[in-house]
Amino acid sequence: MSLLEVNNLSAFYGDFQALFNIDFTMEEGETLAVIGANGAGKSTFLKTITGLVDTEVDDLNYKGVSIGGLSAADIVGLGIAMVPEGRRLFPSLNVEENLLMGGYKRRQGHWTLDRIYELFPALVERRTVPGTALSGGEQQMTAVGRALMARPKMILLDEPSLGLAPQLVEEIFDIVQKLNESEGVTFLLAEQNTNMALKYADYGYILENGRVVMDGNAADLRDNEDVKEFYLGIASGERKSFKDVKHYRRRKRWLA
Repeated sequence: MSLLEVNNLSAFYGDFQALFNIDFTMEEGETLAVIGANGAGKSTFLKTITGLVDTEVDDLNYKGVSIGGLSAADIVGLGIAMVPEGRRLFPSLNVEENLLMGGYKRRQGHWTLDRIYELFPALVERRTVPGTALSGGEQQMTAVGRALMARPKMILLDEPSLGLAPQLVEEIFDIVQKLNESEGVTFLLAEQNTNMALKYADYGYILENGRVVMDGNAADLRDNEDVKEFYLGIASGERKSFKDVKHYRRRKRWLA
């Protein structure tokens, strides 16, 4: 039995359809990346899993239990936590208070404040600092720590590299890898930084205009010529002009 199974999922914002007939499977212990350009539907997909977007779906199962129609609070209680795009810390609360908010609906587990500070030692001296006064990297650490305080089996990370310097992006992804390998946390990443996402993920899905256009092992996607061209900025053969690249992108070889 897969950890997460999605069958024929569509998502809507009012009358606007954002996702179209998506099938998706995720195994326990995986790090899986959903990649694509801005507006492709990556964040919306994560929100459908956490009950934040109107959906039509044949099956949306977590550990074999249907979670379609459950509230976001109930879904957290089942063991799914989300780190939203932009971190979304509570601005009136300090670091420690933000972390404690993550443990509001606790499950059995071993994540405590002491363990969070052990994982993110940079937050120890910042524990009484308001969330709005933190750097982007400190905010991301706090947001991940807040998610861990819910003691999840699975964490959804929405654009973890957004607004961070390259060195901090590498640090955040190293922490993701550590949590996956040593703590058994399953990760689902929505990420525009295709190179970084595929470096750390086991498997990847590419979204475009709300549809899955390609999926496969992360290593295979990194080596795919179309992925290199469209998402990694690596063109084979002669260098193309900007006009040629736009025409090439519109061809969509993988959809032919």
